[in-house]
Amino acid sequence: MATLIPLFVAIPLGAAFLMALLGKLKARDGGLDALAVLVTGALLLLAVVLMAQGGSQTDTISLGNWTGEGARPLGIQMTSDGLGRLLLVTVLAITFLATVFGVDYMKRFTNKGWYYTLFLLMVAGMCGVVLSGDLFNIFVFMEVAAISSYALVAFGVGSDELEASFKYLVLGSVASAMVLLAIGIIYNMTGQLNLAKVAVAAGRLAADNGGRMPLPMLLAVGLFIAGFGLKAAMVPFHAWLPDAHPSAPAPISAMLSGVLIKAIGIYPIARLTFTVFSGDATVGFILVGLGAISMLVGVLLAVGQWDFKRLLAYHSISQMGYVMLALGTGAVVLYSGGSKTLAGLAIFGGLFHLINHAAFKSLLFLASGSIEQQTGTRQLKELGGLTKVMPWTSATCRIAALSISGVPPFNGFWSKLIIIIAVVQAGLSAATPAAPLFVVLGVVTVLVSFLTLVSFVKVQRYALHGPLPERLEGAKEAPLLMRLSLSLLALVCVSIGVLVVAVKPFGEVLLGAARQVLLGGS
Repeated sequence: MATLIPLFVAIPLGAAFLMALLGKLKARDGGLDALAVLVTGALLLLAVVLMAQGGSQTDTISLGNWTGEGARPLGIQMTSDGLGRLLLVTVLAITFLATVFGVDYMKRFTNKGWYYTLFLLMVAGMCGVVLSGDLFNIFVFMEVAAISSYALVAFGVGSDELEASFKYLVLGSVASAMVLLAIGIIYNMTGQLNLAKVAVAAGRLAADNGGRMPLPMLLAVGLFIAGFGLKAAMVPFHAWLPDAHPSAPAPISAMLSGVLIKAIGIYPIARLTFTVFSGDATVGFILVGLGAISMLVGVLLAVGQWDFKRLLAYHSISQMGYVMLALGTGAVVLYSGGSKTLAGLAIFGGLFHLINHAAFKSLLFLASGSIEQQTGTRQLKELGGLTKVMPWTSATCRIAALSISGVPPFNGFWSKLIIIIAVVQAGLSAATPAAPLFVVLGVVTVLVSFLTLVSFVKVQRYALHGPLPERLEGAKEAPLLMRLSLSLLALVCVSIGVLVVAVKPFGEVLLGAARQVLLGGS
């Protein structure tokens, strides 16, 4: 199966250049749409095949495999393991559904050739990040995805879009500079860029330093957390997200929130914490702190919003806080000599919430795009009674709202419940440092879920129910392909939680290998 790995970068890259060429030749939009759906659908199918046949094994392929000084291989290493395959399927599932949704939605914009070029370059970058086996290529692919996303945020070329894109570009460049500086420090200290070899060298340096990482390595870890934390929009590195996500076209908002902040933010942090700098509970405490602050600040800012997409953007910050808290808890328990089963539960909950968030937040952004396109506004106070004129969109939006709020039996309930149990159990364990803190964090996690529900009750009250404003009486339901994407994501929200919790083989196939990668360390 290793021979399939390069295709996840080569196919979208090739398709992106083909889209640019066809756009230049004034190809019909219908042909571009069909090609985009075919490419993203084929990539998703390949990812599912790779995940189904990969199991718990790790496949590695070296591209180039040149021989340098000392017979050191200089080729580009790409690696597929349980964690990478989980992210790959998640990224490409949302990519495919966003592409289908965009066939009708993007008619309001000009030049689909350039849109698909940038879109596929972003997809190639995300796939490259989750499959790269060395730090420098993670950086390169991260930049491919990020630069494409800067342009896509500004695709509407309105003043708000351009301002949001510029802010996103500036702060994204700061994050990239921090990551590149950290990579330089790591290479200077270890002479390696390959993740596995850096892990071995970092362990050796710590052993030579009395069991603690040398100061330059600690600086690199701090730069990595700040840089990738900014890409993931963790508080206090979140300033770009509330402007960028609402300004982008709806399919891009779904991609940014559903998968981009995970692929180039959360994933590298998890990979570095558990497989490169494993063994240090301090990093876990940093992740716990970032997660808790992001959860609380994000939801408090969301409650006061009346712009539907801006409300959703703040919830991206809050919900990623859940994932970061869970992963940090797993790291603290694991590296403090606590129960490996408990650490595995926390990691399982974090990964489960990651894919759940991809489903319900993508659905919410696509539903908000449908509402904005059909009504001309996304201000909650200007909406109302949409269940009368847009019943399908309203029903799927309601499912997503219940999912993100943690209402049973939808998927968000199960992953939040697992995270809360893991955090509280960590607080009750005598082996956990600062154990009472985790009990408090368990209570905060419940509070954040309640505030999330409050904010979405406002959405239900002002957008979906109540009297229909006179100016919206002519509004119509979204086109068929847009409703198809909404329906498939709603089906995931309804079914995946029950399947993972109730059908053990399904949960193990989906999340077991990824959890084991993080538990296993380097």
